[in-house]
Amino acid sequence: MLRVLLLADTHLGFDLPARPRVDRRRHGPDFFANTRLALEPALRGEVDLVVHGGDLLYRSKVPAGLVAAALEPLLEVADTGVPVLLVPGNHERSALPYPMLASHAELHVYDRPRTVALMVKGVRVAVCGFPCERDGIQSRFADLVRATGWHEKEADIRLLCFHQTVEGAQVQNYTFRGGADVIRGRDIPGQFAAVLSGHIHRSQVLERDLSDRALAAPVFYPGSVERTSLAERHEPKGFFTLAVAAEGGQGGRVVDHFFHELPTRPMCAIVVDPTGLDAVALSRRLADELLALASDAVVHIRIDGELAPGAEAAIRAEHLRSLYPATMTVDLRLQRPHR
Repeated sequence: MLRVLLLADTHLGFDLPARPRVDRRRHGPDFFANTRLALEPALRGEVDLVVHGGDLLYRSKVPAGLVAAALEPLLEVADTGVPVLLVPGNHERSALPYPMLASHAELHVYDRPRTVALMVKGVRVAVCGFPCERDGIQSRFADLVRATGWHEKEADIRLLCFHQTVEGAQVQNYTFRGGADVIRGRDIPGQFAAVLSGHIHRSQVLERDLSDRALAAPVFYPGSVERTSLAERHEPKGFFTLAVAAEGGQGGRVVDHFFHELPTRPMCAIVVDPTGLDAVALSRRLADELLALASDAVVHIRIDGELAPGAEAAIRAEHLRSLYPATMTVDLRLQRPHR
């Protein structure tokens, strides 16, 4: 039985400036903390293989120090002898910055379509994948899968890894139904035990297409390890472990899977209409709203309206930070009315 750990969309570096202008609690360290928590089963020897489904980083142009810090948890797993497979996502613009930092015999980066052949407990495993395709994946999907060379490797278990959107995937109240950037359910190959993907931040398993036909292989999205926007504030975050058997066809079969929820900080929105409020009244209103929330919340404040003369003193950064505990993370945006 092959035991696989799947995580994705760690977005390391998010809200973590190299030279912060103010000293305040940020959301960025939570992404690093949850990435390490997700990898703990691998460090304890409880899985045979780790797959990162892409968007390791929060953007493509980052300093080498951030890349090194982001790779460190994966390299710690690789140091134990557990193979780690990493798919560059769209936030990396389909290529890992400073690729020399990922040099390790047990860390395999899909810098191109390829198949990584492994022997795990006497079972031949082929993990095929390709970096994020950002232009028209639907028309190129079959060619990219073929370019991995999966058919050239003898294997008892085959897995397909990418960072893409598959028909039927859901985010909030939206279901992806088609388009040039959406893989059709009927195009999922039948030679694989499972498809392991990042890109969709909501955890889900796709087993049928939108015509209710069974997919040839289930598609697993672990989702992001932390909430990146208010749209995700009600979603659990975590990672998957899968048990895959070398049976049930030429690519094996997933016999069990489990979603492991990670701890997340509450995320909240405050919308304040400042009309008619002077600096004192606006400050009191903001303080009342903030102190009613969990002390470790990640809070987005929107000032929606025209500020009275002098009221801007209530939302100056230094004063605003005095209104809430240091354990909170607070961002503020002004929404000026159109004239």
